[in-house]
Formats: sequence, C-alpha cells, structure tokens
Amino acid sequence: MLIHPWDASADSEWREWLSEHDFGQLIAGGRGRDLPVVTPAHFVFDGDRTIVTHLARPNPIWPLLEEHPRALLAVVGDYTYIRADWNTATDPAHGVPTSYYATVQLEGDVRLVDDAAAKAQLLDEQLRHFEPDGARAPVSATEAPDRRLLPGIRGIEFTVTGVRAKFKFGGNRTAEDRERIGARLAERDGPLDRAALAQLRRRS
Repeated sequence: MLIHPWDASADSEWREWLSEHDFGQLIAGGRGRDLPVVTPAHFVFDGDRTIVTHLARPNPIWPLLEEHPRALLAVVGDYTYIRADWNTATDPAHGVPTSYYATVQLEGDVRLVDDAAAKAQLLDEQLRHFEPDGARAPVSATEAPDRRLLPGIRGIEFTVTGVRAKFKFGGNRTAEDRERIGARLAERDGPLDRAALAQLRRRS
C-alpha cells in the first residue's frame, strides 16, 4: 500500500479509529500457495497488541494458518468517491477523480485456540464488546448447549507485529480545495459521505 506523508497516520489516530471499526478481512497465505484465503470477520482489539476472533471449523483458512501462523488483518472504512469535477479548482472538464478512505493493515502472529475453556473465554470477550447490554449468559465449556456448540468453531488470538495505516482525505490539497470538496460531500450526502466529510474536516 502506498502511503504518502500527508496520508500517514499517527499511532494514536489509527488506534482510536480501530476502536470503532471492528470488522475486517483476515488474510492468510500459507506456504507456496497461489493465492491467499481472505475471510471476513468481526474482531475485538484490546487497544494495544492483541486481537481475538473466531471462525467456523470448516473455514478454509485453517490449513494455511497451521502451516504458517502469520496473517494480515485489513480494515477499511469511511470511504467515498470524489468526482473529477470536484477535485480541481480550475477546469472541471479535466479534473482527476480520487477516493477518500481510512484503512489499517495489521500484520500479526496467530495462535489458534482449540481448548474449550479458552474458546469460551474468547467468545465471552467478543460478546462483552458487541453486546455490552446483552442478555446472553456467559459461555460455558461444560454445560449444554454451549458444550455441544464449541467444537464447531476455532478461536484466533492475533498478536500485532506491524501496522500500516493510511487516512487519505485530501491532505495534499489546499484549504480552499478541501472546503470546496467538503461542501460537495455535504450536498451529495451519500451512504459514507458524512463519515468521509468528518475525517476531511478533522484532518484539515
């Protein structure tokens, strides 16, 4: 991923953003494979170095992680298309379109979690994150129905070893350009335009 200096993210910036974005693509390459396996997944990040998630046991990612316990977790959000005629202050007929987006790519070491008690603890951690007011009882490794269901999943503990983060929101444009583009985003008000506009204004 190309990251220009004006799109680079401070450590505190990507960590704060990731605390509110908990769905990404887990990518594993294995050894000597033609293509990686890419698996969408909800996850929980502890704000420091550890991510936990779980996947169904038939998932094709497991053999790759077993032979090479390294993976990439890619998270993308706040993205929108910037029209060519918006992205120029001079000649709308010859403007250059672009994309605005935030992305964090995390490299990590993977530990597979198969112990029933450890899987129950991992699931409880995810439930507390996604359902803080939920009525779901704590997951049990010994009592039904959880005891019968736990063998159908495997857990993942992902330890972050490297980060590439990019916040591409017109950092190379003038203040006037950003103000003009921001006004257009507010006017269009598409599905993710508000999120991109908030990023544009925050980083101005």
